[in-house]
Amino acid sequence: MSSIAFTNIATLVTNDVSAGEGAIGVLHNATVVVEDGLISQITQTRPSGVDSEVDCSGKTLLPGFVDSHSHLIFAGDRADEFATRSQGAKYTAGGIASTVKATRAASDADLRQNAQRLLNEALSTGTTTMEIKSGYGLTEKDELRSLAIASEFTDETTLLAAHVIPEEFESNPDGYVELIINSIIPKSKAKWIDAFCDLDAFDPEQSEAILRAGVAAGMQVRIHANQLSAGVGVALAVALDAASADHVSKSTNADIELLASSNTVATLLPGAEFSTHLQSGLGRRFLDAGATVAIASDCNPGSSYTTTIPFCIATAVSLLGFTVEEAVKAATLGGAQALRRTDIGMVSVGKRADFVLLNAPSYIHLAYRPGVNLVHSTYKSGRAVTSWQK
Repeated sequence: MSSIAFTNIATLVTNDVSAGEGAIGVLHNATVVVEDGLISQITQTRPSGVDSEVDCSGKTLLPGFVDSHSHLIFAGDRADEFATRSQGAKYTAGGIASTVKATRAASDADLRQNAQRLLNEALSTGTTTMEIKSGYGLTEKDELRSLAIASEFTDETTLLAAHVIPEEFESNPDGYVELIINSIIPKSKAKWIDAFCDLDAFDPEQSEAILRAGVAAGMQVRIHANQLSAGVGVALAVALDAASADHVSKSTNADIELLASSNTVATLLPGAEFSTHLQSGLGRRFLDAGATVAIASDCNPGSSYTTTIPFCIATAVSLLGFTVEEAVKAATLGGAQALRRTDIGMVSVGKRADFVLLNAPSYIHLAYRPGVNLVHSTYKSGRAVTSWQK
């Protein structure tokens, strides 16, 4: 067995309210001991018998960020579309078609290289777990190859063939739904099934049929719901015991109350709200209702081209009405809950030693110093890592 002690931690965020102060279980001048990739001890005394030490004086240690919503398998970008929105154009998701065209034309090597680049960005800013969706192929071949590439980087893979209706099926959307159910789902090895249940995407009946087919094939449910318009996406998520309902920008008070009384996490995407100017103060509605909340990057080339969870934390505080503590918890423990993971998202004995060490005396600096990369080191299973590996 090998052991390492992280000593003299100025501020330790545990996310365990029984272990420390406040809503995120804060300790000061603490030590965390890791043995064979798992946290074995949290103490405020100096440990003995460890193999090595990392002096964390003046620094903050917190759980690694858990990004439970991303779209990393794509080619090209949509910078022009973003510039158009800055001039007042509304986001409609219509630009997805251009990314589909570029992704279909890209080689496996190009898609893999782009994903690796983005994952390395995420790692450098403290992300240790990342969900990756398909959804820019929209053919059997391209969806399955997108998932195959994603699986090289994460076990948290999501089939999102139900992203939009591809151009070749515009006059026959039910035909595309049948393709997903009868051809793509049976060959998919994804952990999760997802559908964009919203305006100009998939209607409730189509979404439910796809999600139920995924469940029958052994996948678990998550859903894009109520981003562009109020609808039944949240109700569908709760009815299917989805792990997460994502975006939820246009949710009604009844939707929020339903989520608060369910096992489904409300995953908010501050980068998308920042980019598309959809909703301000959104988070406060869910938090005040008592819903379990996660925040994630939604990294994609159209509406949220960021891999940086600290940016999302700062945006959640400044735009969506979170406190710093609520945003940090949502980006760590909330993300873990959105993936139904119990081994990550906390600094607690027995959990995986996935955490981030900040060059700052407090986690507050994540929102206090927006745009500044404060990450000293990112650790996965207790080992400092600089390039993303599964």
